[in-house]
Amino acid sequence: MSPLKILHVDENHPLMLERLERLGYHNDLAYTTPLEEILKTINTYDGMVIRSRFPIDKKFIDTAQNLRFIARVGAGLENIDVKYAQSKNIHLIAAPEGNRNAVGEHAIGLLLGLMNKLRLGHHSIQQGKWLREVHRGFELENKKVGIIGYGNTGKNFAEKLKGFNVKVLCHDILPNIGDENATQVDLQTLMDEVQVLSLHIPQSKQTENMINKAFISKMKYSFWFINTARGKAVVTQDLVAGLRSGKILGAGLDVLEYESASFHSIFNIKNRPEALDFLLSADNVLLSPHVGGWTVESHRKLAQTIVDKIKAL
Repeated sequence: MSPLKILHVDENHPLMLERLERLGYHNDLAYTTPLEEILKTINTYDGMVIRSRFPIDKKFIDTAQNLRFIARVGAGLENIDVKYAQSKNIHLIAAPEGNRNAVGEHAIGLLLGLMNKLRLGHHSIQQGKWLREVHRGFELENKKVGIIGYGNTGKNFAEKLKGFNVKVLCHDILPNIGDENATQVDLQTLMDEVQVLSLHIPQSKQTENMINKAFISKMKYSFWFINTARGKAVVTQDLVAGLRSGKILGAGLDVLEYESASFHSIFNIKNRPEALDFLLSADNVLLSPHVGGWTVESHRKLAQTIVDKIKAL
């Protein structure tokens, strides 16, 4: 019997190919092959491994008549028409376990960098200045931290906060998932109590534009805001208004509303929005290019997680 064929449309850690071959799979690589060319042969494959290069929509799924599984090397499946794929008995695989630690650490780094004004201090010294009072920071200890989305990365972030002597509240659409690291509360309670807010939610119709003018105004206290989840959960213009007014004390953003579905550069935008220009220059904003889950270690963990889940099919 011929080995099962897997098409890889995005490059990943080489151990994935090596270990899938050991399991008896045949790997074909199409890292730069245009979508229209992939559509010509996709019906000959049993499985496909993707990241975010293009969406897997109804047309693609109808063409891929023999696919048994689609594996996405990442936490979310938002670039796949999940319901339609499942209606065609295609097994969907994601790997949130593979980068949850990386995202948790990155969120901590963004938060501490903001509260201690590390970027500002660094730039000031580069300019030949030594301004101590201007760069007086804030301590995380005794603050209340709110986490929206208490899945893999939310739980990891909460676990890492244990050593900071903070109280952690979490909110999630699923009931009874709070644990020893975070007390689950309704959204209004969270908004009434926290001084730090961190997003760990998937991209969906329910979460799109969640952090908007109305949400920000309902927060009782001025707060630090961290987003390592999805950029489209935030209305950037409203976030900027919150930063300007002081309601948002600082924002650490690993993701931006302006990213394409494939998470490519924001700098190919025509007529760049004023809100984006503000984020690029604001003293109380810390940006990173969607690399929260993009560590040397997570690169390997994500690949191994996908291999393990394909093996278990």
